[in-house]
Amino acid sequence: MNALGVIGGVLQCALVVAGSPLLVGAMRQVRARLEGRAGAGIGQPWRDLRKLLRKESISPRGTSEVFRIAPVLLVSTTAVVAIVVPFVTTASAVDPVADLFAVVALLALGTVVLALAGLDTGTAFGGMGASREMTIIALVEPTLLVSIFALSVRVGSTNLGAIVTSTLHDPARVISPVSLLAAVALAVVIIAETGRLPVDNPATHLELTMVHEAMILEYSGRDLALIEWASAMRLTVFLGLLANLFVPWGIATSAAPLALLGGVAAFAVKVALLGLLLAAGEVFLAKLRLFRVPELLAGSFLLSLLAVAASFFLAQPH
Repeated sequence: MNALGVIGGVLQCALVVAGSPLLVGAMRQVRARLEGRAGAGIGQPWRDLRKLLRKESISPRGTSEVFRIAPVLLVSTTAVVAIVVPFVTTASAVDPVADLFAVVALLALGTVVLALAGLDTGTAFGGMGASREMTIIALVEPTLLVSIFALSVRVGSTNLGAIVTSTLHDPARVISPVSLLAAVALAVVIIAETGRLPVDNPATHLELTMVHEAMILEYSGRDLALIEWASAMRLTVFLGLLANLFVPWGIATSAAPLALLGGVAAFAVKVALLGLLLAAGEVFLAKLRLFRVPELLAGSFLLSLLAVAASFFLAQPH
């Protein structure tokens, strides 16, 4: 732990917590404009959260502590990832947790806890959404691990900060076959993990098509606010990972005020651009049938395996 890592962790957490609802609002606004609607405005997610935080949370009869602690765990795991992953600075506040396997485990823990909460309600929709989510995560998590592992082979470390620093020192790696294959695989993972089209539709409430929404139907008030907030934070974290692992320019390498300001601005711009690009692409996509989703995710896993193979074949002897 060093001063740069601590400062970066605080800035990153504040950016993700405060900026993620605005990112969701901007993405919704882009979709609305492209679909010919006026839209509710970029600040609407914040207004929704403020309204929900003022309401009382109600737990369905028969639910256990799993249902009640799931929102807190989901927010907590996402916040820890936001603190330790190199978004604004190359140093991490808690370097051992910035490891690839620890970060993926924390992200997977949030998803599993939410699925358990959906099962805990005992409703048909909760169980359906949880089973679908587990089907998706069973294919998504290996792809996430393997695609980032492909980048770590040439670095010799699974520490995310080391991977980002290595790319900064050798910019040509960005256009290498390893990076291109891993980037495409990770992009598909992000779409599936965050419930975006064509895997899931975040704007739907049709029972037969819901995945994420089906698991949280029984939540209300402050608990629902925490889940919606955590979902926005996870989207920001995943887009930040995609941005900084493959295009890390602008990230701060020192604790100088101008460097930190540049790191904050670069992170915000890159995540915003990726989010707006994702929202614009969703306008032209239709949701896949559930039985076609494994085919898409299996294709992304194959790309990640090719990235690993290419990283070994193209590795230069030291």
